[in-house]
Amino acid sequence: MDSTTELVANLRFPKDKIAYAALKELTARSQTSDQVYPFFDEFVAMLGDKNSLVRNRGLVLIAQNARWDADEKLDQTLDAYLDHIMDEKPITARQCIQNLIYILAAKPALASKIRAALESADFSAYPDSLSPLLEKDRIRVLKQIEKAY
Repeated sequence: MDSTTELVANLRFPKDKIAYAALKELTARSQTSDQVYPFFDEFVAMLGDKNSLVRNRGLVLIAQNARWDADEKLDQTLDAYLDHIMDEKPITARQCIQNLIYILAAKPALASKIRAALESADFSAYPDSLSPLLEKDRIRVLKQIEKAY
């Protein structure tokens, strides 16, 4: 089995198959222990990558590691995360919104800030094929916030 350091390095691997395999393994590890959390800052840095697939991986791993964030790093970088609700790539925007459920579960105190970002998002600039999906994602997360908080 690959070391966590090697898997994190593979998240930016040019071959998507290798990068995706690393993402899957890191996600699985994040669900059961905090061994991936020390790389949190690397995941935050991925949010600024020009490659949307790299941004997607960063979004997923930030959300998956929110449960281990005793240092409150996510609280400090939440704005950068939420910026991707309106990412230039609609698929990345969907990844961002869909993964908010993990952040909310781990950090309910962030619910009002997440709600405000979702409510102010305007999906009209996205293709007609994707904006209804983004809207559906938004409604699902807002319902969760309403129900739980």
